[in-house]
Amino acid sequence: MKASSQQQAPTSGTPAEPSGTPVNPELLRWLADANGVGTTYQGWDGNPHDVAPATLIRVLAALGVQAHTDQLIESALAESELAPWRRMLPPAVVVQEGTPSQVPVHVRDGSAVRLSVITEDGRKLEAGRQDAWVEPREVDGVTIGRATFDVPANTGLGWHTLRAESEGTVAEATLVVVPSRLSTAAPLEERRGWGLATQLYSVRSERSWGVGDFADLAELAALAGARGADYVLVNPLHAADPVPPVEPSPYSPSTRRFFNPLYLRVEAIPELAYLKPKKQAVIRGLMKQARKLNKDTTRLDRNTAYAAKLAALELVYGVRRSPSRQRAFEDFCRAAGTGLDDFALWCAIREDIDADDPFWTDPAAALGSPLVEKLRNELADRIEFHRWLQWLCDEQLESAQAAAKRAGMRLGVVHDLAVGVDLQSSDAWTLKDVLASGVSVGAPPDMYNQLGQDWHQPPWHPTRLAEAGYRPFREMLATILRHSGGIRVDHILGFFRLWWVPAGNSAGDGAYVRFDHDALIGILALEAQRAGAVVIGEDLGTFEPWVRDYLAARGILGTSILWFESDGDAPLAPEKYRLQALSSVNTHDLPPTAGYLAGDHVTLRSGLGLLERPAEEERLEHNATLEKMMQLLRQRGLLPADDAGTEEERIEALHRLLAQTPSVLLGVALVDAVGERRVQNQPGTTSAQYPNWQVPLANSDGDSVLLDSLDENERFNALLAAVEESIRG
Repeated sequence: MKASSQQQAPTSGTPAEPSGTPVNPELLRWLADANGVGTTYQGWDGNPHDVAPATLIRVLAALGVQAHTDQLIESALAESELAPWRRMLPPAVVVQEGTPSQVPVHVRDGSAVRLSVITEDGRKLEAGRQDAWVEPREVDGVTIGRATFDVPANTGLGWHTLRAESEGTVAEATLVVVPSRLSTAAPLEERRGWGLATQLYSVRSERSWGVGDFADLAELAALAGARGADYVLVNPLHAADPVPPVEPSPYSPSTRRFFNPLYLRVEAIPELAYLKPKKQAVIRGLMKQARKLNKDTTRLDRNTAYAAKLAALELVYGVRRSPSRQRAFEDFCRAAGTGLDDFALWCAIREDIDADDPFWTDPAAALGSPLVEKLRNELADRIEFHRWLQWLCDEQLESAQAAAKRAGMRLGVVHDLAVGVDLQSSDAWTLKDVLASGVSVGAPPDMYNQLGQDWHQPPWHPTRLAEAGYRPFREMLATILRHSGGIRVDHILGFFRLWWVPAGNSAGDGAYVRFDHDALIGILALEAQRAGAVVIGEDLGTFEPWVRDYLAARGILGTSILWFESDGDAPLAPEKYRLQALSSVNTHDLPPTAGYLAGDHVTLRSGLGLLERPAEEERLEHNATLEKMMQLLRQRGLLPADDAGTEEERIEALHRLLAQTPSVLLGVALVDAVGERRVQNQPGTTSAQYPNWQVPLANSDGDSVLLDSLDENERFNALLAAVEESIRG
């Protein structure tokens, strides 16, 4: 239905249909800019592109700003100027430690006002008022003045509370003091590090239940640490659906705060030992069947594996915990708070109600509604079960990190943070108040996806997230960093701006929405500093130079991929790589190096109809690119001048070349160390076309590679030894 100036405006946050009468484009652009919505963007062709007015109107509506008539635009422009004056305090204030910072306080003009800071450790600090005068404003018939206060210099890092008082009125807001620069990567500048990167689900052992798990992660960390590695970087371990069938992509999770019980090792749960013999026999039967999946080298069967694990976990859950174990469980639940309670509630309901059921979008079934609170009581035991699963995940991740540290790793486990969650997910339901509705995140058209991309993920609502004191963002980061030595942030550009696609629009018909990157990066740095963790930003693709400079200045490492680093039409010389970066030969969206050298991706994309030109032209260009890289390897003495070398020799040479870079971290893909050729994810395809995120680890002959064989795997040992030798020099 189209809206007109006489019709009632849609509910805030619901995208409105553009009016049949064109709006003033200049006014619309002003309003978009005032709300952080980009009206133009630079396309992959290097040219500027205007965002369609109808798209701007829908994106603004998702922000709660109605703009489908000139009258509404003028009203919204006026409100955008008055909004700060309507609040006594800003919704949240994020400042850098050691940097003089001010807080505006709005009160009735001429009224006495004081501002204090209640620190997280309970201290009360009085803020000093600046002798600065700002012209008062009339707001709703009242003259409002602005007083400016300095944040006390001795506040210290952390999460604090601002408290303003004036004429009996009190207002509070979140104050976050963040590091000016994250210092956790500094030791790597003194002594560089390297590590393995892998998709954990694909890395199985003889004891796996068809899918790699947390115990396998501990084993892999121990193996790599013994060979000099400093970390193991894994795919996002975020939770998916609570029951099969589950989404295979780890980058489209149900929540980014909690973990996927699919990765639990049932035999590592202490209570298993106290299960009655008949039930233990049932679990042994489930385990035996699940382990048969380890022989399949074509496609992982998550659903069968997860169903078997859930059946076993249900039995173990029934065992009474010892007093100390029960206290540990209760302490975990208490620390995780309402976030865990709400996630477990969603899991319990989701067991019986499909994700696409109207229940999840029914206002009467919103979190906190009488209906949902009734379900919370009725499903108490199922909620406890899902809280228990998260406790087990926490314990086993703690064990994996401890194993990595015992093996000599300086960082240990490095987690991966996905861009967002699925539109039909736990976070989309439990965090609805801080997510934008009616839009999803994606990417504008580029040379690889000329129609653009829609990832079907709801973005943070910038204003509502700030009004929540950034608490959901903080809790997500704190949980991921709890047992890790680092975090890789996928598409860290999303902390600066994200491509929003209104519902019903094509993926290319969207707009960029700006975020408060100072706040988001600052909070990321604060939580990482407290956890002693390194932060790696995936900053590939189109980035304005200042963004990379900004991240480097804040102590955030970047990402460099050998095949993407160039100097004109030649490979970039290794000494020209960035110091503050994790550099690797490839990434999970490219074939393993053995497959890339053979041009397997050209054959695959041709067969799937993904090429924009004949396969022969694509292959000729690929071969020319490879030859330039081989020439560089020969010039550096890493390959014989008159010999292309074997596949293993070329892969080793590429990693030795990478070791000549100044980058503080180097990455070795586990697939490269065993000769795997198949890509984990082929962008632009569905699971019916290609088994994305379902490829088990195998060698160049297609034989399954289990963790148990890695200790004596000559290819694995040779590549890791070459990297260790090269980086230590």
